[in-house]
Amino acid sequence: MLKPLKHPARLVPLAFFLAILAGTALLALPISRAGPGGAPFLTALFTATSAICVTGLIVVDTATYWSGFGQAVILVLFQVGGFGIMSGATLLGALVSRRLRLSTRLVAQAETRGLALGDITAILRLVLLVTIVVEATIAVILALRLHVTYGEPWPEAIWHGVFQSVSAFNNAGFATYSDSLMGFALDPVILLPVMFGVVLGGIGMPVLHDLRREPWRAGRWSLHTKLTLFGTALLLPAGMLATLAYEWSNADTLGALPPAGRLLGAAFHSVMARSGGFNVVDVGRMETETLAITYGLMLIGGGSAGTAGGIKVGTFMILGLIMWAEVRGERDSIAFGRRVCPTAQRQAVTIALLAVGMVGTATLVMVTLTGMPLRDALFETISAFATVGLSTGVTPDLPPSAQALVVFLMFVGRVGTITVATALALSRRQNPYRYPEERPIVG
Repeated sequence: MLKPLKHPARLVPLAFFLAILAGTALLALPISRAGPGGAPFLTALFTATSAICVTGLIVVDTATYWSGFGQAVILVLFQVGGFGIMSGATLLGALVSRRLRLSTRLVAQAETRGLALGDITAILRLVLLVTIVVEATIAVILALRLHVTYGEPWPEAIWHGVFQSVSAFNNAGFATYSDSLMGFALDPVILLPVMFGVVLGGIGMPVLHDLRREPWRAGRWSLHTKLTLFGTALLLPAGMLATLAYEWSNADTLGALPPAGRLLGAAFHSVMARSGGFNVVDVGRMETETLAITYGLMLIGGGSAGTAGGIKVGTFMILGLIMWAEVRGERDSIAFGRRVCPTAQRQAVTIALLAVGMVGTATLVMVTLTGMPLRDALFETISAFATVGLSTGVTPDLPPSAQALVVFLMFVGRVGTITVATALALSRRQNPYRYPEERPIVG
């Protein structure tokens, strides 16, 4: 009876679901709330789901609604969610490899230098080491800055530093300040470490594992690592330049800042749109063109087996390679001297189409339930599904039915991509026959 639960594609959603239930129960306790009484069930459920799925969307102000105990529960939830996603997704990849025949595994390892089963222990150690070192380093920098420059007492500065550090590395987007990080819009000593934590946490453990083994020999990195790093190096400056172009003169956002602050704010938004969730300007006052660009950045997300959401950079890059090969009339999709296997191409197309279908359907439902403008509804659904946490400011005003929809999107968006990819890989089978081929008309 319990045998189906041994399937890894079922274990991950179940683990997240149980963690959400536990978090909801803790946040519903009177001790978790700063005011009288306990939090309503839907508020506790929404916050617990947003934390364990490292999203960052909120229906109540984290800084004022929750007590110190409640904030600590939220911190633990997104730390567990982030660490579990990183290690769980990596282990699922290893479990997929175990299902392959030995000859296929040897060929795959030789061609891609990918993660092997023997790397599991090393990977988990790396996850733990990177998590502790990065979070501790950022926490120290932030705490010192908050105490020395902003005059916060040591206990308060340390707590804010730790909370923001853990939230950044886990791409959670939660903040202990009511305006997120808008109060530090001109402070690179605060914003740059947060940006660094978001990028490093979201780039994915397989990439960090590759970089640790062969830091100076890019030719020996796996194709996954090369695609992820190249895609990240392409998307981050592109998002920054696009944000600058449309928000430079917007007095409600970057236009109110000095030139150096505008550059920093644009870079910060580009990083956060990839799943970080913090903001230094009012996203709801951004130009429609900037929001459209942010839609794309949010949906793409970060690296596989990391703390970021979205369809993943690797998936996006594979889709680009498929298109480029088709435009050039080439049979194979090739990058960095390697062919992308047809299975990975089909999985990328499947994940992308499922994501687009989910977001499109959810947006229609959101508009029906709330009557809000399409641009806000689309932003909210993508942010929830891609577990980004940015919002145009409509989240606290959502009716219960729309809040339930966002809860569903956060859960599906967080566990969906890795479980769907794993299920697709584990369900591969070779039919003993093939049907006759016929070419339908395309376009």
